[in-house]
Amino acid sequence: MKITDVEIFCADFDKTAPNEPIFIRINTDEGISGFGEAGVAYGNAKLGGIGQVQDFAKLIIGENPFCIEKIWDRLYRDTFWGQGGGTLIFAAMSAIDIALWDIKGKALNVPVYELLGGKTRDKIRAYASQIQFGWGKKALPLGGVEAYGLAAQKAVADGYTAIKVDPLQRDENGNKNYRNDGLLTFDKLKLCRDRLVAIRKAVGDKVDIILELHAKTDINAAFQISKLIEDLNIYYMEEACGSLNPQLSKELKNKVNVPLAAGERIYSRYGFKPFLENRSLDVIQPDLATCGGISECKKICDMARIYDVLVQPHVCGGPISCAAAIQIEAVIPNFCIHEHHIGNLSDFTRSLGVYDDQPVNGYITVPDRPGLGQEIPADILAKCSKKKIV
Repeated sequence: MKITDVEIFCADFDKTAPNEPIFIRINTDEGISGFGEAGVAYGNAKLGGIGQVQDFAKLIIGENPFCIEKIWDRLYRDTFWGQGGGTLIFAAMSAIDIALWDIKGKALNVPVYELLGGKTRDKIRAYASQIQFGWGKKALPLGGVEAYGLAAQKAVADGYTAIKVDPLQRDENGNKNYRNDGLLTFDKLKLCRDRLVAIRKAVGDKVDIILELHAKTDINAAFQISKLIEDLNIYYMEEACGSLNPQLSKELKNKVNVPLAAGERIYSRYGFKPFLENRSLDVIQPDLATCGGISECKKICDMARIYDVLVQPHVCGGPISCAAAIQIEAVIPNFCIHEHHIGNLSDFTRSLGVYDDQPVNGYITVPDRPGLGQEIPADILAKCSKKKIV
């Protein structure tokens, strides 16, 4: 079997959609194709992601798609910039790697998880992510304190036993807070706590609350916030500071009494290595569509296991990256919980996949379909912007 061409699709046809996912399809001379995704559909990196996939796709034409490790290593070592890493490099490598695993699973008629060692679980616990936008098909930024409690109740009514919220992303009127670093003022700290208290009162003691900060805070603000929440039994605090300086995470870890998580902007095992060695994170959050793909994510998870660090893959993209995450989550023993983003409830995102593996009573049943267990519908691909590399 040989790779004949690579198609790159951008789902940019709905201008009301919150993002424009980037998918690839690797085609072979035996008629088997695999889908991948580059996880830069948001954050002003779409065009760079498409360009990087184009550059790397040229290098894999004619290769055997079963030789996944060989291809990954070539993209990393033989492209000069590969060993420099970075978001776009690893997003492109991730898209290609995911598609290769999809091909291999389909060719062998088994789910990818069987090729990774087999399942350790049949169902995956999920949490309702980003309830500062409510909980439903349409994401609407929330302002008032009471609205946060109501949104959490709605997610719990859908069967979730865990929710995630960024209590500082929006001000009291629902407008975006662009800066939350430095020493926070009393009114901002009060708003943060009031929203978290409203959620805890609304859902009771049997629901886990994940505190998201999107690295808009620095270590100073994070330390202030940690003092506010010690009585609220927070499951973990996510991206409390930036990830470029692992020493900051270690310093924060030494000061706070809440578990810490990060990883959506950390790439490859080399990026995660210092955070594992200094044990500054309790939960790591590699994104399958940016960390280096399925191959690299499995290695990252195995490294984390040595340090008793749990894994919650970051899932904030389209159905292909979500399907890839599920394959990893089904296998690894140090799995923590699955992120089910509010965006996955939208009609737009749900239309991008043939299969709609939504949580039922807070759990996703691991599908047994071959490969990733997900496809992009032909009518969706027809509406996407497209490039083809031969």
